[in-house]
Amino acid sequence: MDLLRDHLARARAGGAVFARTVAEPPWGLRLAGTIQLSVHTVVRGRGWLWFDADDPGRAVELVPGEVTLVRGGTDHYIGHEPGTDCLEPEEFRTRHAHDGESDNPGATVFLCGAYRFSGDIGTGLLEALPQVLTLQAAVGDPLRDVIALLSHELANPEPGQPTVLDRLLDVLLVLAIRSDFRRSPNAPRWYRASADPRLSPALQAMHEDAGHPWSVPELAALSGLSRAAFARTFHEALGQTPMQYLTDWRMALARDHLRTGELGMASIARNVGYSSPYAFAAAFRRHHGEPPGAWRQRESMRDKERRPSGPHIH
Repeated sequence: MDLLRDHLARARAGGAVFARTVAEPPWGLRLAGTIQLSVHTVVRGRGWLWFDADDPGRAVELVPGEVTLVRGGTDHYIGHEPGTDCLEPEEFRTRHAHDGESDNPGATVFLCGAYRFSGDIGTGLLEALPQVLTLQAAVGDPLRDVIALLSHELANPEPGQPTVLDRLLDVLLVLAIRSDFRRSPNAPRWYRASADPRLSPALQAMHEDAGHPWSVPELAALSGLSRAAFARTFHEALGQTPMQYLTDWRMALARDHLRTGELGMASIARNVGYSSPYAFAAAFRRHHGEPPGAWRQRESMRDKERRPSGPHIH
């Protein structure tokens, strides 16, 4: 099992929003911080991205061949030049509805997308990314092909387009995360540890079957280390014991199961390695300070209040 793939598969909420827009200068668009992860790429022309409407001095240039990802939390702005007046999505769409029909060579063609995550595993991935991440596609880089496919797909609607866009956005995200995690000192510890042959087998086993009653000797045997050497190496790499890591992973899975409401307590308990709903509830209370039922009810109300939205500019 690929740990990054596992995190992405469990975090992916689906229903990506993507749009191809043609805008003649002057143009500017405000995008809300409630969008968990925005994706921007210019196909033709240029654009700029900034966060402070009153001080766009640190704007990031958007140029063809690059993809810029923006983590949610703070509103951000994109426009033909830094500091230009930016419209709300609905007004922007109305203002530039017919720009694509002209032959103005000065018009900017750009793609704008929103990626939605679910649960704590998705939140953990997002928090590991920087506020802004720009990927530069060199000649021959597959990223160029992905951008070209996105542009073509959005310009030529065909049956099954939502599925194609979802998959292409998945590819963009994987390329972005791999690029950032390889070079970032803030990459999740599990990502770096998953490349360590002394730890990878144990980590994969815990992720593949969280419900198994794992023990430190059993995990050490999978990694080909003595119990003491495995425990020491694991703690040095991940900052916690193997059993603490396993419990944290089980609780993350349990929280996401509780959020979806698709499984009862007995099924959740079984899936995350507890012999009964009572044993699971006791472990959950120790970990979170409240029983799983109360946690689910409280989080359900919060999720309704902070339900993510897309840019809706197409």
